[in-house]
Amino acid sequence: MGEETWHAARLIPTSGINGAEEQERRATSALLAVATAVREFGRSLTTRFGAPAGAVEAFIEVPFDVGDTTLYPDGLLRVKRGKKTWTALVEVKTGTNCLAVPQLEAYLDVAREKGFDAVITVSNEIPAIPGTHPTAVDKKKIKKVALHHIPWTEVLTEAVVHKVHRGIADPDQAWILGELIRYLEHPRSGALEFDDMGASWVAVRDAVSRGTLRASDKGAAEVAGRWDSLVRYTALRLGRKLGTEVQPALSRADLANPANRTQTLIETFVGQGRLDGGIRIPSTIGTLNVYADLRTGQVVASVDVDAPREGRPATRVNWLVRQLKDAPETLRVDAFVMHGRSNASTSALLRDVRNDPSTLIADPKKEIRAFRLTVIAPMGSKRGQGRGSFVGSVADLVDGFYGDVLQKLKAWAARPPQLRQPELDEVTEAGVPPALVSTSLSSQDGVELEGMAAAGTVVERPDVVQTPDSDRAAPMALPYQSASPSPTQRSYGSATSAGV
Repeated sequence: MGEETWHAARLIPTSGINGAEEQERRATSALLAVATAVREFGRSLTTRFGAPAGAVEAFIEVPFDVGDTTLYPDGLLRVKRGKKTWTALVEVKTGTNCLAVPQLEAYLDVAREKGFDAVITVSNEIPAIPGTHPTAVDKKKIKKVALHHIPWTEVLTEAVVHKVHRGIADPDQAWILGELIRYLEHPRSGALEFDDMGASWVAVRDAVSRGTLRASDKGAAEVAGRWDSLVRYTALRLGRKLGTEVQPALSRADLANPANRTQTLIETFVGQGRLDGGIRIPSTIGTLNVYADLRTGQVVASVDVDAPREGRPATRVNWLVRQLKDAPETLRVDAFVMHGRSNASTSALLRDVRNDPSTLIADPKKEIRAFRLTVIAPMGSKRGQGRGSFVGSVADLVDGFYGDVLQKLKAWAARPPQLRQPELDEVTEAGVPPALVSTSLSSQDGVELEGMAAAGTVVERPDVVQTPDSDRAAPMALPYQSASPSPTQRSYGSATSAGV
């Protein structure tokens, strides 16, 4: 047989995995071993949970005697820096296995008794709110011992960001981290992507279409929670490609009270048939808003863009169109005017705006304050991953909208104020030597005239006369005349006008 059929040797092989227990043991050993071998990756995993920035030590299946039984947590992490030692127990789940409350509470008791700092869990469960735990344990258990969770998707994202975007200083360590990435991306590793909207998805989707969904239905809360998990998964996936931290767009109130966020989402879901979310990407012009409308069978992505604060309406529209040269023609553009109602706008497709910017201008006298750019795509109906799935339709829309629209946009910036160029006094321009001029230039010279001209007022200049053979004004040359007449000059002028 030819060499093309040979399999390359891997540091962390996926062959020989038999059953969930073997899958979890191998995933735990691979993750903890790479965390100790690759310094940057190990520190990024441990410091987020409160560990000092030191060398990482890792152990697997460490036994602890509790009464008549012996507990074997999947792993143990220890970091030492100076006199400080940070220790955490690690519990790992792969595939569709979920974390169990009794097991976690037993490990929390062990950690408290041994004086450990934390218990860390790793599974395919993605909490809707970053920093929260997917398993509800007795709050008394976590008063002295912290409970943290990181989904496999986030572990993979962190590894890719360090390997591809930030870089690993040591080439051998970079290769080791690459082997972990290969392993986690393999379907047999058990580190799965988010691929299921839950068992209640079909029933809830049909109830929304019929208008029979109620807030008290158990499936509504499950689907709402799955939606927030999907938004976070989509953010992590996009961050993996961009090499930066991408997070769901949540308010401080949502972060402080996740239950309130879920209740608000359920109310919108039941009342309007919509699942709303947002993604915040660093250095972009605005939040990427995404929602799924189950009544119309569409998924929608949009971003709000502040319009320039100067220029005519057509100028502001052209400023936006120039940045959308690679955007799809079916992109919808909404324009909102100053002092208008929040829902009062003009709307047109990008192809029409390119041909005629005035399609967005209802009243040329009103200033455009903002634009909204929107892309609409068909919604997948299947609960899982793959072609025609709901998860795939949302993730693909977000990636496409960012690549075609959002990453090309830059915020408008006002032109910096310009220094006034110093101008010679008009008497000096007429040929009078500067030494014979009684006053020097002032910052206020010409300001009043410029302001009146800008306001549309006709300005008459007493020192300008019209020559008969030209319509061009020429300043009067009055030698030895000061910029402002002296009292004697005023008197002499008055006497002359009186016939003296």
